[in-house]
Amino acid sequence: MPFLAPKSLIFILLFSATSFFACYEDDDGTPPELDLPVITVSDVTLSEDDQDKVLQLELTLTGDNNANAIVTFSGIDGTAESTFDYEILTTGKIQFSPGETKKFIDIRIIGDEVKEPREAFQVKIYNPLNAKLDQDVATITIEDDDDNTASLEIPTAGYSTPTSYPGYNLVWADEFDGDSLNTDWWTYELGDGCPVNCGWGNNELEYYRKENTSIVDGNLVITAKKQNYGDREYTSSRLITKGKKQFKFGRVDVRAALPEGKGLWPAIWMLGSNIDAVSWPACGEIDIMELTGDLPNRVLATVHYGANVSEHQYKTGSKYLTGTDNFQDEFHVFSIVWEADLIEFYVDDELYHTITPASLNGAPYPFNKNFFFIMNVAVGGNLPGNPDASTAFPQFMIVDYIRVFQ
Repeated sequence: MPFLAPKSLIFILLFSATSFFACYEDDDGTPPELDLPVITVSDVTLSEDDQDKVLQLELTLTGDNNANAIVTFSGIDGTAESTFDYEILTTGKIQFSPGETKKFIDIRIIGDEVKEPREAFQVKIYNPLNAKLDQDVATITIEDDDDNTASLEIPTAGYSTPTSYPGYNLVWADEFDGDSLNTDWWTYELGDGCPVNCGWGNNELEYYRKENTSIVDGNLVITAKKQNYGDREYTSSRLITKGKKQFKFGRVDVRAALPEGKGLWPAIWMLGSNIDAVSWPACGEIDIMELTGDLPNRVLATVHYGANVSEHQYKTGSKYLTGTDNFQDEFHVFSIVWEADLIEFYVDDELYHTITPASLNGAPYPFNKNFFFIMNVAVGGNLPGNPDASTAFPQFMIVDYIRVFQ
């Protein structure tokens, strides 16, 4: 005789089976998600300012924090570089104790007074413990607030020279009429000379940067700043035509106004193009103009020569302006007339120094070959000494033009 189950028992069995299969279909083996608090960080945009300042990058925690929530962090360079543009001051990891909802990463934003483009870097948070992450990368954007030439005053008067001379052709000129430096002709020589030639062989104090070069109203402007950069206390620019423009003989005119102040050392000069093969001073050096800022009414003309450093020699001449005149308030033209076995140095077409092979007292004469140009403003060094409290910054070398005739 067949067994007939009560209707109530059948209902219970069917319900249980349905529940069993429903649970089985929903269970994919993934453990249930823990209800962890969330740590997040946000992007920040700020101005650079002239002096260093500390940014407190905020990390926030939302949700129930019943245990210590911990996260690791690190900086990631972008167009802004660690040690040069920013420095992360907070070390170790960030820990939220129970009840804490905000923590901060302290970041020094390194200020200066140099005009430069917008820069950015990132701070990444990772490896959360007792927490999970929402936005885990903050982009820090530094807006520049500087005008590299805010205090610049370009002279409106001064000496000038023609664009042609009898018997000469103009073979190259830079009138600095563009919006930026012509890098087909010039190269930025960067750094402090280290590790091979720290201080550029002269115990100079500056770090050369391209940001210290500007083109303003048809003039090249090199700005020397009191600015901490690359373990140096000052910045400036150094420009060379090596490998791009070199010349042998002719007339060179450079119209410029110069900086002043103890420790300032502007120069317009030339080195032999064979320097990589024979080194300095065997390559020869022609200083068309150099000035020490403690004597703002004097310029020097110098040649350097010798088979090697131990045999280095030089010959120099000086030109003083009269009365209260100086080389800052007006433009002056610094020139050489350069021929085989002859270099004549001029200020405003007035001859004041001459070099021939006889001037070198029997040493080899290295000046009858190709040379390239250099323009720079050094800060400190063997010739001018170091700046002191009387030295005002920023300082400018303003170059209206450089012209070469042959």
